[in-house]
Amino acid sequence: MKPKIVILCCILFFATIFNTSAQEIAWTQVEPGVWKGVFGTPEAYDLLKASGATPNHQSLTKLGSAAFPFADQPIKAQLVDGKTYLRIPLDKTEQLYGFGLNFQTVHQRGKILELHVDHYGGKDNGRTHAPTPFYVSSNGYGVFINSARYIKVWTGTAMRKDSKNFPTPKDRNSDKTWSSRNNGDEVEILVPAAGIEFYVFAGPKPLDAIKRYNLFNGGGYLPPRWGLGFTQRVMTRSTAADVEKEVNSFEEKGYPLDFVGLEPGWQSKAYPGTFSWDKNRFAEPASFVKSMLAKGIRLNLWINPYVSPDAPFYKDIRPLTGSHTVWLGAVPDFTMPKAQNLFFGQLKKDQVDIGISGYKIDEVDGYDHYLWPDVATFPSGISAEQMRQTYGLLMQRYSAAMFKNSNKRTFGLVRASNGGGTSFPYVIYNDYYNHEDFITALINSGFAGVLWTPEVRASKTGEEWLRRFQSNVFSPMAMINAWASGTKPWTYPDVEKQVKEYALLRMRMMPYWYTEFAKYHFEGTPPFRAMSLEDGFKQEIKVEAGNVNLEENPYAEAVSKEIKDQYMAGEYLLVAPMFTGQTQRKVILPKGKWYDFYTGVFVGDGQVITITPGLDKIPVYVKDGGIIPMMPALLHAPKLGEKVDLEIRHYGEKASEYNLYDDDGETFDFEKGQLSWRKIKVERLKSGQLKGSISAPEKGKPNTIGKVSFTFMTK
Repeated sequence: MKPKIVILCCILFFATIFNTSAQEIAWTQVEPGVWKGVFGTPEAYDLLKASGATPNHQSLTKLGSAAFPFADQPIKAQLVDGKTYLRIPLDKTEQLYGFGLNFQTVHQRGKILELHVDHYGGKDNGRTHAPTPFYVSSNGYGVFINSARYIKVWTGTAMRKDSKNFPTPKDRNSDKTWSSRNNGDEVEILVPAAGIEFYVFAGPKPLDAIKRYNLFNGGGYLPPRWGLGFTQRVMTRSTAADVEKEVNSFEEKGYPLDFVGLEPGWQSKAYPGTFSWDKNRFAEPASFVKSMLAKGIRLNLWINPYVSPDAPFYKDIRPLTGSHTVWLGAVPDFTMPKAQNLFFGQLKKDQVDIGISGYKIDEVDGYDHYLWPDVATFPSGISAEQMRQTYGLLMQRYSAAMFKNSNKRTFGLVRASNGGGTSFPYVIYNDYYNHEDFITALINSGFAGVLWTPEVRASKTGEEWLRRFQSNVFSPMAMINAWASGTKPWTYPDVEKQVKEYALLRMRMMPYWYTEFAKYHFEGTPPFRAMSLEDGFKQEIKVEAGNVNLEENPYAEAVSKEIKDQYMAGEYLLVAPMFTGQTQRKVILPKGKWYDFYTGVFVGDGQVITITPGLDKIPVYVKDGGIIPMMPALLHAPKLGEKVDLEIRHYGEKASEYNLYDDDGETFDFEKGQLSWRKIKVERLKSGQLKGSISAPEKGKPNTIGKVSFTFMTK
């Protein structure tokens, strides 16, 4: 045999043994600043197909073009043993963010994860409610793996022997800097499939990459105004009379309330569910819902999707369900149109058509001991693993469609999401209850393309109740979840006054929150996000006077340290929550002047400050030139067509501008052009005084703004 033939045979032989492939990645630019990479044979079912996400081409085009981030250091892919390995270059000083809704860590470099939809178990190991396979680099790019599989990730944890940056090994016996952990120069990703589709999002800043990712998934959801009001979830077995009594008590005590959540007891049977009203608790559902709407109260219904044999459509849907049950309930295969029509048809006819405004979708995440096992089968042929990774997406997608088809916006809760779910009208929650970790999750939600609520349930003391409530007000959904505790805003008399003040502040800030969610939709900017995404945060900061002990004061090295207890809320606000037992804390102010939200007083510029705010206040700061539009403290969100007066607050010394968003607040008519952006402008006159103005309303466009006044907070 000739030598060349022998060599070729050997290559083919070893390739067969190890099942390896040296195929190239096929690249296509699909949107400005967005590239799709395809390697091998990707699976037909993936996250984007499950979610039905459609890119917002117009907004992506506005972001403009950007250079491909990996022109000099290519991404590598390999097929080994029927699985796809991706190797993505990583600089020595690069920090990574994302990889899902993490609760304890913001920095993700050096982590080993398996991205797996699950109830959060107390450890950031990849098993979480939204294990979004998207990460962002401090170097200003993002990567999204479009796979509905359990994905393993090594974020720079090991150094390959063929690395161009291979370091000199250290001698543990003589070198005190020796470490058991390596700083690898690649993100390594294992997808258990014979091919993969993935996307690269350019910057140039990390926030730009996040914007592109969100817009590629359709942009963030714009809730109805009432969704940004206050919500109370009542006890599990509440009756219509109980709910009416609770609603009346909110009104009598002067507490705001926009929607009430009914827990499992609204159904005739739950775990598994019938999706039909319990006529003993709600004898006339239609008239009950109508009476609540007349009071300005929407109703949100708890469900999980597991169908009881007593459900009216059980017989028809049973052949369209998986091989295994959950709580002995059938698990619909929502990739099949007939199953979708049967299940959501029941919800529409029985609930949405009589005026129900939304859902809380529970238990589509885990635990393993009650969800279907990975050996389960589904009639569509979608694997149990893929169904686990996308079930939350499917529930969100088809429930949201009911409201979209009726031209009514909704806003609800869900326990699981994933990549592709950015545009859905749902906020994630769970059964975990750690205040500090809830704030870290809120920060990480901005990297994962999801929303998170640090809900309030119960507390051991009035102090804890108030501290939780304060941060809850500065989040996507201001909610008390009293399904088991029965707590009310006024349950703790020693802090009732302060709680009421913050509940009303939530309502006063509605014009600001609504505009920031509009930016999420049209521009892709997360309304709540990490400090590392704020301009000026990475600048060298001033430390406190005197010698600094970094163990006692980790904030003194803000550039390299993980900041997980303060965050940005919208364009202008820095929120620094206080936790039970704290009387003071440190706050890192990015470069630029910052002012106290409540008083307008200057507090610092690019430095670490120590504050003692007292129990009454959650520390909030406004950047120089900040414009915060506020309205009167109504007890319900403005009604359709209702005009409200505006108080426009300005902070600091800078002249500035802010685009205030407006539409009807309830329908999807904004998608047909029925919207307006009113320019608020603050300029400094020759006299040195500040003067504010707002552009006139456009003819034929929505206008819910009444009288406008300006308050210059910084004297």
